[in-house]
Amino acid sequence: MIDGAGVVLALLAACWGPVSGMAASPPPLPPGASAEPLTPAQVAGWADDDQRAAFAIFVRGCQADPPLRASVAVPPALAAICEQAKRLAAAGPVEPDTARRFFERHFSFWRIRPPAAQSGFMTGYFEPEIEGSQTRSDDYPTPLYGRPPELVTRMPGDDWPGLDAFLSAARRTATGLEPFPDRSAIETGALDGRDLEILWLRDPVDRFVLQVQGSGRIRLPDGSVTRLVYSGRNGHAYTSLGRILSEREGIPPAEMTMDRLIARLKADAGFARDLIRLNRSFVFFARRDDLPPDSGPIGGAGLPLTPLRSIAIDRTVWPYGLPVWIDATLPDGTGGMERLARLMVAQDTGSAILGPARLDLFVGSGASAGHRAGLIRHPVNFTVLWPTDPGR
Repeated sequence: MIDGAGVVLALLAACWGPVSGMAASPPPLPPGASAEPLTPAQVAGWADDDQRAAFAIFVRGCQADPPLRASVAVPPALAAICEQAKRLAAAGPVEPDTARRFFERHFSFWRIRPPAAQSGFMTGYFEPEIEGSQTRSDDYPTPLYGRPPELVTRMPGDDWPGLDAFLSAARRTATGLEPFPDRSAIETGALDGRDLEILWLRDPVDRFVLQVQGSGRIRLPDGSVTRLVYSGRNGHAYTSLGRILSEREGIPPAEMTMDRLIARLKADAGFARDLIRLNRSFVFFARRDDLPPDSGPIGGAGLPLTPLRSIAIDRTVWPYGLPVWIDATLPDGTGGMERLARLMVAQDTGSAILGPARLDLFVGSGASAGHRAGLIRHPVNFTVLWPTDPGR
């Protein structure tokens, strides 16, 4: 019988055989993007991070089966490494050096640069908490809808002849697929009488915030809280209202925060209605009352998100479960700036997250997280840890 220390050593020997010295292959990238190979010693801050936090996320798996939103396929090497992480964790507590060496052994490091740029770009998002009701009333007249049964989401490789190539979803009819109604059509009654309403909110601005963030906590009149998870979208392109408002009212982009946008929308209901309808994309939700209060929202991978360790990536470029090292100087939410250099895990995606070095940082839940998330629009060093041969 092997004692606890012996189990760990045996697993280390099995998972971390001798380094082969064989050159690692770079990750596949879209045209124009580049990947620069790095050693861990060349990654500023790598030795100072506690990689156990990322390792703990990694142990939960690359993605749920099925994920909440499909992405490019998880490479077999990455899936195998996820399983090795689970076996290592099952043997006992993982120390910081062990977690760090695990990533160094099983991944090659690649600094990703997008076309015509030296750095990536980062925004932030959060899980809002908003007042709502299970019944419609004068105080809560704005519906949240569940996923319509005829909604079909385009999967990678799907060919939809006759439909716009940019549509990410469609409506199945007796005569085939057709575009799903856009936001304006939905808000003027396209889904009325279908019994698709799952909750009611105070106004369309609250619904807009939930749809942009992709999840939320709804505080009901009796004080209880129900959770919302993404359940699909109508397939039309996402349009940034912050960008439109910035252009229309001459507001410098650096000053167009989410707080400022929401305040402007809340101040004028008619203005808010017209501006919000310029974003033709419309998101549907499902209730998840089974989620523990201390659990993060469910990301596109189908797993709970962890504040300041989970990121959303372009799901047409990167798979879920991919470790990503980020290095950026960001607002701390209290008027200052701080450097954030740490290992993240790709667990989510978003309609506006497009490009090989584009990411959205999950900041947390509630108003303070929302304030900080709305301030983040900054360059970032984006370093992918690409899986090597899991047998190494």
